[in-house]
Amino acid sequence: MLKFYEQIIGDLLEDPSGGLVILSGGLGLSKLISYLLHLHHPSQGSLLILSASPSQKSSILRNYRNTLNHETPISTSEITFDLPAQQRISLYGSGGIFFVTTRILIVDLLTHRLPTTAVAGILLLNAHSLSDTSTEAFIVRILRSSSRSLYVRAFSDRPHAMVSGFAKAERTLKCLFLRKLHLWPRFQVHVSQDLERDPPEVVDIRVPMSPYMIVIQKAVIETLRKLLDYLARYDAVTYLKYLDSLRASESFRSVWIFSESSYKIFEYAKKRVYYFGRSDGGKSVVPSKTASTKKRKLEKNKKSEDDSSASANSGLVLEEVLEEPPKWKVLRDILEEIQEEREKQVSSREEPIIEGETECNGIVLVACKDEHSCMQLEDCIKKGAHKVMREEWEKYLLSKVELQSLPKSNKKKPKAPKGFGVLDGVVPTISGQTAEVSSISKQENDALLAAALEIGKQAKKDVNAKDDVTCERHEKGRRKGSNKKKSEIGRIDCESETCNQSEMLSSDLEDERNYCNPSVAGHLLENAPQSEASDKGVLRKHGQGPESTKQLPPVHFFALESNQIILDILQPSAIIVYHPDIAFVREIEIYKAENPSKNLKVYFLFYEDSTEVRKFEASVLRENGAFESLIRQKSLMLIPVDQDAHFLGVKSSLEPQSITAQNLITRKAGGKKEAEKEMQVIVDMREFMSSLPNVLHQKGMHIIPVTLEVGDYILSPLICVERKSIQDLFGSFASGRLYHQVEMMSRYYRIPVLLIEFSQDKSFSFLSVSDIGDDVSPNSIISKLSLLVLHFSRLRIVWSRSLHATAEIFATLKANQDEPDEARAIRVGIPSEEGIVENDVRAENFNTSAVEFLRRLPGVTDSNYRSIMDECKSLAELALLPVERLAEVMGGQKAAKTLRDFLDAKYPTLL
Repeated sequence: MLKFYEQIIGDLLEDPSGGLVILSGGLGLSKLISYLLHLHHPSQGSLLILSASPSQKSSILRNYRNTLNHETPISTSEITFDLPAQQRISLYGSGGIFFVTTRILIVDLLTHRLPTTAVAGILLLNAHSLSDTSTEAFIVRILRSSSRSLYVRAFSDRPHAMVSGFAKAERTLKCLFLRKLHLWPRFQVHVSQDLERDPPEVVDIRVPMSPYMIVIQKAVIETLRKLLDYLARYDAVTYLKYLDSLRASESFRSVWIFSESSYKIFEYAKKRVYYFGRSDGGKSVVPSKTASTKKRKLEKNKKSEDDSSASANSGLVLEEVLEEPPKWKVLRDILEEIQEEREKQVSSREEPIIEGETECNGIVLVACKDEHSCMQLEDCIKKGAHKVMREEWEKYLLSKVELQSLPKSNKKKPKAPKGFGVLDGVVPTISGQTAEVSSISKQENDALLAAALEIGKQAKKDVNAKDDVTCERHEKGRRKGSNKKKSEIGRIDCESETCNQSEMLSSDLEDERNYCNPSVAGHLLENAPQSEASDKGVLRKHGQGPESTKQLPPVHFFALESNQIILDILQPSAIIVYHPDIAFVREIEIYKAENPSKNLKVYFLFYEDSTEVRKFEASVLRENGAFESLIRQKSLMLIPVDQDAHFLGVKSSLEPQSITAQNLITRKAGGKKEAEKEMQVIVDMREFMSSLPNVLHQKGMHIIPVTLEVGDYILSPLICVERKSIQDLFGSFASGRLYHQVEMMSRYYRIPVLLIEFSQDKSFSFLSVSDIGDDVSPNSIISKLSLLVLHFSRLRIVWSRSLHATAEIFATLKANQDEPDEARAIRVGIPSEEGIVENDVRAENFNTSAVEFLRRLPGVTDSNYRSIMDECKSLAELALLPVERLAEVMGGQKAAKTLRDFLDAKYPTLL
């Protein structure tokens, strides 16, 4: 254990109530938690771990088992809704360590399945995501109110998230009833001493970007940052494919498409992959900006009347460029350098290498941001960079064929373009060149489709060529490779590398013959002059010499987005940080500090003068700035000593009362204190996904969690509430679920309520006043709500602008109302196995068809149909009542006569 871990644990143990720990990302939070687990003993009670992500769970358990040192492990498991209630009760009392979901824990606390005395403490991860309305704060408040000896230890490794908003750290401490804030940045003295005592050897490699990448980066800085991130992460073909999809999906909605910078992005991204233009004497001529053409949508291969305006002395050519990412070559050079150094070490040593020795035969770990980059780099090392680019190029062309083959809907004739630039596919030129520009754009599209069709034909030929020796060797290699374990995908066999390289060269030679065939671009230029053979459209293949076939060390590719702790498992002797990440850099430092005798070499790959470097440096500065802000907040923080009693609602006996309050007490029963009435709210289990039950509990209401078939909240025997957020309201209308829910509430409760709850940070309205029309529209949410209220006249709609406003509304609605009956609320809407039970509220006790028929009779309204049901047991009895009795029941002579005339009216017969 590193010394700064011991210091953190010692600081936490000083305060028996716990504390909040904020440390830099990558400093081993999972290891710190696993060390704390060793301090727990079953006799203390159960230890609950909340808000842990799946990757954090696996890392904590792995580190906990690896650091047992022959100790008897304490049972660790996860408690979810899948476990029956009785099994959960037995686990809570076993004194073990449990990962618990917040939803099941709060329900078990409110239903008293979990005694608060059975909990020794809580370890709460990702504290930066907490607020006073979160379920975690709800859990801590309930446990603190009944068990003062319980400790709460909260952790976060995202300091920049703890400074967002006003006094975020102080508010987090208060909602968890904690007083101590522990800050552990990377520049803290104990951390720096541990990590810098024996640092790894670091090689910082700055790779120059290609000229086109530099131009694209400059243009993207003026528009979109996401495109800039993908520029350094992906290859040229993948980047062009992403731009094509972006242009097709966002051209009508995005203003940036119109800008001059966006033109450069698309133009130079295309130049990194291929060049299409005129060729004079077999030499490509780079087209000028004014002659370039862009199409937003692909068109079918058909003749264009404007093609005849092309020059008679020039042809068109589609020439491959396939610019490889500069980092690919540098990565291979680094791997070859590592292998050469290892061979020199082996040859210089007289003693034989001990099996398992890591200095000479350890794994090389390559860290990338995402899984796609890992798979592509692995293929690049196995097959060669040129072949990987060719495969991406072929996929890109085939995707255009697939898009072209999609069924087209019958559309009206398009109007004249109203846009400008890339949006309409045409860059404006000087007068008289519009037809030629449009023709060139169509020809470029036809050339790509023709090349793609030729690739598809050649692929079919290759599949049928079973006698080819290269194909047989390739199939044998594939069958051999498919038997390897999945966990060894990242490892590269050095002997098979030479075989793969030779296969790649043979395949490239075959591709050379195929792509030089003039028929590939048979549809390049349909109406252009064909007087000279050199003027014909051809697809010029991107040539590439044979790559190095040197032996490479075993390599494992790791995706940083997986958030897995992999260094302690693989024990690499060399690490190549392909996509720099500040958290992973800290993990490397921890790994080296815990293994001081290991020779570790780390390579950092940066694009020189790129935003990749700036982002990495900015992440360090942002984290340091966050800790500096937290240090200042800690020096000014005001946490009351008696905050437990203050926030739990316990008033001090020494608190002076106002004169008015004393006078009010003396006027009532000689000063006798009136017992306060505790409000109860029955809440459906599914509602604990929201924060409203927590806010209701803060208001002093007693929460009863049950499974309800009708409604979300039962406020009284008469009031049932169905709560809808804005997003859920639109979805419920679309699916028809809301109509059924309101119908059920109206059937079983006298006052059905639809609560529409807005977010506090959003506008408190669906539409602006100017957007509300006078006519009923099937697509308007206002029209749908109006029709719902017209159909269910007893439905009440309540509008709330926030969670706290909803709690105030509930308290107002419950005034002068009886408390709800839990047993009755559970039975509502549930069929009974015993049949009809007197005074029961289950579904089969109501003849719903007869009730609906009754409500549709003339003279029957929502105000009198219930009195009719109380008077008559069936529709047959209703038909026999005289008009005088009907007038008394229905509340009027007119309504009674209307119903009586309808029942007594004669009907025509067929005789």
